[in-house]
Amino acid sequence: MQSFLAGAQGRASSLADVPYPELPTRGSIFVFMTSQKTDAQVARQNDLIERFEAHIRDKAFPCVGAKSALSRQQMHIMVAADMRCPRDDEAIYDALRDFAGAFKTNPQPFQTFVVLFDQKAPLSEVEFESALWSRVESLERLDARHGHAYDERVSDDVNDPRFCLSFAGEAFFVVGLHPGASRLSRQFDVPALVFNAHAQFEALRREGRYETLRDSILKRDEVRSGSVNPMLARHGDVSEARQYSGRLVDEAWRCPMQVVPHRNRGGAGA
Repeated sequence: MQSFLAGAQGRASSLADVPYPELPTRGSIFVFMTSQKTDAQVARQNDLIERFEAHIRDKAFPCVGAKSALSRQQMHIMVAADMRCPRDDEAIYDALRDFAGAFKTNPQPFQTFVVLFDQKAPLSEVEFESALWSRVESLERLDARHGHAYDERVSDDVNDPRFCLSFAGEAFFVVGLHPGASRLSRQFDVPALVFNAHAQFEALRREGRYETLRDSILKRDEVRSGSVNPMLARHGDVSEARQYSGRLVDEAWRCPMQVVPHRNRGGAGA
């Protein structure tokens, strides 16, 4: 399947106490899957993207990083079919690989790649988590098949505190959203996967901006959801795999994804 880019436009007591960026009316970059799309499907796709943009702009949405990506026109959004189905994996991978390459060329903060899964069937938190790891493992296998090396700055072991996903040699952190999420800040009308390049967080740390951003997000999330997110942890303290789906898990949880050997990690061409 092919794709192309088309430009578009202390504890806080309330969200009014936590600053957030002013946003324009439109601000994302659309990544359309062009094959097998009727006019009605494209119209529905556009409507879904607009709803996601509105969700990010909503004052109640806590992630100021996502708001910044949207306001800077650095949020790339594509729409796929049912999240449980592998049909669109290659199209998703192609767009994600291109996004990773563009990020390497211009590694500015607040760039994000979003996949919205247009499906009517609701998923439980366990079902969403299972679908998330199925899609992510499939994308990793496509990455290895294309001969890419795993980002040397991170680990491919899901149990390692240094674990990150890697696509086209770039490390990524993933945030999942879906209607059945128990935490309000993780809810959206349809399942969604948000891919953020790990390097941009390291750049913000070097610039002395990361802690301020993180503190703002945590305060806004606490106001939105009514409690501190118990799953949050810093990279290097515990495997971030536990955070991807947004489901509350205990110490006995084990990531269902198998390690996918890349060419610099025992894979073909190593």
